Amino acid sequence: MTKILAIANQKGGVGKTTTSVNLAASLAASDMDVLLVDLDPQANATMGSGTDKQVARTTVYQVLLGDAPVQAARITSTQGKYDLVPANRDLAGAEVEMVGFERREARLRAALEPVQDEYDYILIDCPPALNLLTLNGLCAAHAVMIPMQCEYYALEGLSDLVNTIKRVRSSFNPSLRIEGLLRTMFDPRNILAQQVSDQLQKHFGDKVYRTVIPRNVRLAEAPGFGLPVLYHDGQSKGAQAYLELAREILAASPA
Repeated sequence: MTKILAIANQKGGVGKTTTSVNLAASLAASDMDVLLVDLDPQANATMGSGTDKQVARTTVYQVLLGDAPVQAARITSTQGKYDLVPANRDLAGAEVEMVGFERREARLRAALEPVQDEYDYILIDCPPALNLLTLNGLCAAHAVMIPMQCEYYALEGLSDLVNTIKRVRSSFNPSLRIEGLLRTMFDPRNILAQQVSDQLQKHFGDKVYRTVIPRNVRLAEAPGFGLPVLYHDGQSKGAQAYLELAREILAASPA
């Protein structure tokens, strides 16, 4: 069965898009058929997949408004070896334009239905906000991955996000669950980071992925080349960490 995974955190700068792009590439490298949906008006996942957001004519914006099907918007990221539904700055206006739509929170879910059986995994890169775009991502998904830095402010934001997920589950998507919490940009020499990591494991148990994504220069460089880190420097610690995350996810999925 296809697994639809929303990658979400309303706090910016936590490695959400980095995770979306590099997990998509790592799952594809594991012989999975993967679709990445860029649901963020900043379109960083689009750029990080090697697609110029300035020249992407048919995007997730047209898909959400019902002006184009997903099949017309998706392209293949030759750099990442997965399919991509790109975004651009037009997406910023989608929230206002969808206000009067019936079942506006379910636009993405309905749009993905015709193609979801073509993929093993559909990853949705949500914007860093708890808005209508993120709500569409959560309503379309089976589960949520939450990338987060190990700092105290991140713990406060996590509480808000967990409450939002509970509300979405009760009102729109009863099957939605938290897939896992992913510790990103982790520096084991930082005592505070280690303390927060320990707290996460204490409170969330096996919901915290064993894989930890380290701070890594190659991870930071790769988007500038329009490449997942796996194809920028496959031997780097960042690339190896995302491959390990893909293996962990695959091992936990039913055959």
